[in-house]
Amino acid sequence: MRAVVQDAYGTTAALRVEEVPVPEAGARDVLVRVRAAGIDAGTWHLTTGRPYLMRAMGFGLRGPRPRVRGLAFAGEVEAVGADVHDLQPGDRVYGAAAGALAEYVRAPRAAVVRIPRGLGFEEAAAVPISAVTALQAVAAAHLEAGDRVLVLGAAGGVGHYAVQLAVARGALVTGVCSGGKLDLVRELGATDAIDYTTTDPLGLGRIWDAIIDIAGSRPLGLLRRSLAPEGALVLVGGESAGSVLGGTERLAAAGLRNATTRQRLIGLMSRERAEDLAELSGLIDTGTVRPVIDTVYPLDRTAEAIDHIGAGRARGKVVVVM
Repeated sequence: MRAVVQDAYGTTAALRVEEVPVPEAGARDVLVRVRAAGIDAGTWHLTTGRPYLMRAMGFGLRGPRPRVRGLAFAGEVEAVGADVHDLQPGDRVYGAAAGALAEYVRAPRAAVVRIPRGLGFEEAAAVPISAVTALQAVAAAHLEAGDRVLVLGAAGGVGHYAVQLAVARGALVTGVCSGGKLDLVRELGATDAIDYTTTDPLGLGRIWDAIIDIAGSRPLGLLRRSLAPEGALVLVGGESAGSVLGGTERLAAAGLRNATTRQRLIGLMSRERAEDLAELSGLIDTGTVRPVIDTVYPLDRTAEAIDHIGAGRARGKVVVVM
């Protein structure tokens, strides 16, 4: 099968498409014929090997493990393991598993769910990872109807889901993004949208009941000054100029300070859970949440897709098709 592989960290020039063996499904696995794969910030980090801390965390010292890139996928079941009885070849499924940027991916049965009715493969591939992260971020904020919520990075892969999920809980959402994305954020239900290139949302004197900061770099103290005394700050990853920690220091600081303040400071470490995907499927079925796709690339142009994400230009999700 054709797959996007990488042997050493570096720029996306380190990626190449080559023929590799088709994986075999174990007893509790499903083998999926991948039709589309979603690209997220984690794919960029694993390609570049930055921050360096991730290498020490077991992702590989000199090159990423495994060799085949990608996590989020949508496709059709090709084969099932001996202990899998509720799926069969031809079923349309989506989920997350290492090696999704390939014509076939092996995934644990617990990591996949059926694709919602009416959702195509490209849209379905845009849901795992990003929408699950947004769902967990909104849940961690404990939002209630009428809460004032600031979403930083509101038009990106995670952010555009966070806006919709917060609105679904009755929150009054202010989304922050660049000027060309303001209309999208409003279309997704935000009460207000702010262009961060012209206006500092933390310099307006407003106080929010919750702030969801997606891959941001603003200092923790600055964010807290715009947060209600008992509000929730959810840090969804982080980006900084540092190659060693790359923003993870904010997550650690939030955990340490959380014990000494009435504000809830949460450094979110999201993880893929099939129950979250199932919940999102229900929300997509009812029209409460919809994936937004910025660009679709063929497999041979995966490097361009990852660069697009790394540059922060995407409105919604970037998807690769096989």
